[in-house]
Amino acid sequence: MISIIIPVYNEEKQLPILLSHLESCSSGYISEIIIVDGGSTDESTKIEGDFENTIIISSEKGRAVQMNSGARIARSPVLYFLHADSFPPENFDRLILEEVEKGNKAGCFQMRFDKDHWWLNLMGWLTKVNHISCRGGDQSLFVSKELFEQIDGFDESYKVYEDNEIVKRLYEQKQFTIIKNWLTTSARLYEKMGVWNTQLLFVEIYWKRRFGATAEELYAHYYNRLNS
Repeated sequence: MISIIIPVYNEEKQLPILLSHLESCSSGYISEIIIVDGGSTDESTKIEGDFENTIIISSEKGRAVQMNSGARIARSPVLYFLHADSFPPENFDRLILEEVEKGNKAGCFQMRFDKDHWWLNLMGWLTKVNHISCRGGDQSLFVSKELFEQIDGFDESYKVYEDNEIVKRLYEQKQFTIIKNWLTTSARLYEKMGVWNTQLLFVEIYWKRRFGATAEELYAHYYNRLNS
């Protein structure tokens, strides 16, 4: 069985859509959906009673902290970390468990955006490639709880880039596979900032980290650019 962990902050509109999608696309291997709220000021925490096997907990804001909080209470041997605006494919839970049974203890799906733009289409196509440079949090992440605990989970010093950081450690364990089915994620940040400004921001974050920027410096740069 699988525990799905969804970190949220002010996702009252998105969460019901995602939860309905998960219910309709599941093959029946979901034991629980753990929504970890980082202090939302909207109605994100009011949907618990509407969906079966869904619980809501609170933690400090920050995806790494929130996802670790969800993982600590998860009951299943397989964890699936999912962003609120990413929609996994049909039978996603069965596909994940099939990979785990093959010995693949961590991985993600191929990803495409919900916006038709040649650059975003290219970025989506590159997620087929099993290389660390083609990874990102919007692709979701499954990992056995045993392996997750072995590598000490997400590094909570990261408020951005936390997905890339843990994936790097999973690649070092030689435990990462790509499931050849498409997850669809929202292009809302690209629509807010513009495709090229958003892509430039991600490139800046990548190279700053590559040249030794701290987690705090990455966070400061990201939010300064986001709010400029």
